[in-house]
Amino acid sequence: MRGGQVFLLGVSLLLGLAGCGSAPSARDFTPTQARLFLESGDTSAPAVKLPKSEVIIRVSSKAIITEGDIVDAEVAQVELGRCLLLRVTPAAARDLYRLSVLNQGRRLVISLNGVALGARQIDGPFSEGTVLIFVEITDVELTTLVANLKRTSAELQKEMARKS
Repeated sequence: MRGGQVFLLGVSLLLGLAGCGSAPSARDFTPTQARLFLESGDTSAPAVKLPKSEVIIRVSSKAIITEGDIVDAEVAQVELGRCLLLRVTPAAARDLYRLSVLNQGRRLVISLNGVALGARQIDGPFSEGTVLIFVEITDVELTTLVANLKRTSAELQKEMARKS
């Protein structure tokens, strides 16, 4: 083989191998990191401020529910309007139940991609593995948020299944 043929063979092999690699697919959604934090009675705990109501709530620094715990999201219509419904894994549902029994009257704060956007008072045990929470965004933004949460959750669940 001549030098030019060897070069072309090498380039062909590299291009062929590159084509076999699994390139990450382009996302058609915005990955959304949803976390729930429990209101803290500690005055030195970090404070978050909700964007529209401007309510300031001190929260524990560790999230009680993270994006890895969320398996589904929906827009729910309740008596007071449209809100976000989150479904969590069975393990997270048990933790959420215990936490909700022990912390009646406190609030859960939802943070989306690091920004606090809603809160809900714990008025009873969360026994179904779901949380309804009002977020301070428009109905159109809520619909988009749910779509992004669903896709993020599905992607995370697949990734965790691959690792186990």
